[in-house]
Amino acid sequence: MTNLASLKRLSALILSAPTPFQEFDKPLEVGLHQDGRRLTPQRRMVLDLFERIGPGMHLSAEDVHHQLLDAKTRVSLATIYRTLRLLVEMGFLHELELSEGGRRFELSSNDTPDHHHLVCIRCGRTEEFESESVLQAGRLAAENIGFLLIESTLNVRALCPKCQKSN
Repeated sequence: MTNLASLKRLSALILSAPTPFQEFDKPLEVGLHQDGRRLTPQRRMVLDLFERIGPGMHLSAEDVHHQLLDAKTRVSLATIYRTLRLLVEMGFLHELELSEGGRRFELSSNDTPDHHHLVCIRCGRTEEFESESVLQAGRLAAENIGFLLIESTLNVRALCPKCQKSN
């Protein structure tokens, strides 16, 4: 999926960077409390990871697990999966479902709510792009059928340049 060198660089960045989105503390705590849940250290660490890398970075549950292990944090992969699901349900993370059955997660952002993804079917590299024509096609399709458009996303399956060369 994600190459090891990139993960190590990302791990170094995560360990050294301050958390830029501390305003999430209160909404996360309030949301968890309303549902009768606690803000566990594991939940905070997973959200901190995404806050440090920022919007637009797409990680699998396994990537998150490796990053936390590299940061000398003991957390099980099962806990990572449960925490990611919870953070998606609460709106802190966005889930990208890949057609091959995998999932990637990114920090939710109001800056680019309707964005699209190019996904390499071989290595999993994921890049974002914006397209007004895709948004317009979604709006028109929704209007023609009588739907109210809530969100528009497109996942394009392709081969990245590196995988094309190794083909």
